[in-house]
Amino acid sequence: MDTGSPRTITWGDFAQLEPELARFGANLLTKAPAYLATVRRSGAPRVRPVTPIFTADGLFLFMEPTSPKGKDLLAQGWFSLHNGVPDNAGSGGEFCVEGRGLPVDDPALWSQVADAASYTPLDRYILFEFRLIEARCHGYGDVPLPSTRRWSVDR
Repeated sequence: MDTGSPRTITWGDFAQLEPELARFGANLLTKAPAYLATVRRSGAPRVRPVTPIFTADGLFLFMEPTSPKGKDLLAQGWFSLHNGVPDNAGSGGEFCVEGRGLPVDDPALWSQVADAASYTPLDRYILFEFRLIEARCHGYGDVPLPSTRRWSVDR
């Protein structure tokens, strides 16, 4: 993974800094589906539906150990996570976070995140934590938006 990465923060730290934006985003990202974009070794993008998991401290994702998106995260690290929208009008608003996906090797943390999941992760699943560089939201008049609509770790 690239060692010249920009500074990132955990979801928990982001939620303390921007609680209204974090609540808005977590609400949208937990309504299936959310979409994860990663970068292949070739530089081409890859997008897949996912089920993100929020804890008080972090934003996580379980996946199969053979998952191409996991290989992308291990090789490149970059991700973007966006909520699904239910119609062409973008009803309910949009939320997106970007940053770095980091593998989690701590069995205690794996168990804690498994307990927070809306499904039962299989023992073979690997876990990634998503650390944030940027978050933003957008709406089309049908939803009240947070007072902060764009946040960056380097603000």
